[in-house]
Amino acid sequence: MTTVAVTRIGTRASRLARTQTQTVADALTAAGLRTEVAPMTSEGDRNRASLASLGGTGVFAAALRTALLEGECDAVVHSLKDLPTTPHPGLVVAATPAREDARDALCARDGLTLATLPAGARVGTGSPRRAAQVRTARPDLEVVDIRGNVDTRLGFVSDGELDAVILAAAGLRRIGRADAITAELGLDTWPSAPGQGVLAVEVREGDATGTPLAAALAGIHDADAWAAATAERSLLATLEAGCAAPVGATATVSDGVLTVSGSAYRPGGGESRTASASGRPDEAAALGSAVAADLIAAGADAWITG
Repeated sequence: MTTVAVTRIGTRASRLARTQTQTVADALTAAGLRTEVAPMTSEGDRNRASLASLGGTGVFAAALRTALLEGECDAVVHSLKDLPTTPHPGLVVAATPAREDARDALCARDGLTLATLPAGARVGTGSPRRAAQVRTARPDLEVVDIRGNVDTRLGFVSDGELDAVILAAAGLRRIGRADAITAELGLDTWPSAPGQGVLAVEVREGDATGTPLAAALAGIHDADAWAAATAERSLLATLEAGCAAPVGATATVSDGVLTVSGSAYRPGGGESRTASASGRPDEAAALGSAVAADLIAAGADAWITG
């Protein structure tokens, strides 16, 4: 009797991360692989300090990448917005499934929206970008720095400690908490994090081609999601910015045309710069860089702390 090898898929141990990873595992199982989800704990999950103080982008990915390189798993699933823009030696993103909702969502008490929150209301977020966006849109609100998983953050509202929190709409939907959303923040006026709503499946370079895993991943890869994410992440890389920078980006593919828009915000609020460009999906990296160059020319680099 032939024993079929099990493909171990690493993930952060949070409810959201495990749910996201299970969707990938299910798709790979449908493609003929035997899969097993392997939860792991990252420094970002253990440490409750602010993301900026922990080193920002990559704090959630480091432990997973180490496990992958050491052979403890065969692939890892990341929220692409958590990955540094610089490729990791020995690893490659082999698939990005179709993108979920890229928008941010407000989850507020009493069904309130960003416009109807009373002056002085306390809004929680761990994102410098979201904080700057709130301060720009509603300078009369108080922004509170928070950490914790989705349920913990929603609990700050339900127990009355905060009036609202801002979270990724995709994450709320993936764990069945869309009921908590009181307002979705449109990408045209509220761009989200580069890569938000996109999952990235990372593997060792040697497994990226010519393997059953590579073939299965090719079947779940979405070219439009990859092009959009590439443009957004190229913008971020050109700005030399990480998650401590108040930068949002939105890219979409429609009728074969890729459009990317980026915005940078003054951390204290009250001012922003926006630029955009369009072209072919295979020009994604160049388009993202061009938008970043326009933002730099407009003086946005003064607000970016990396």
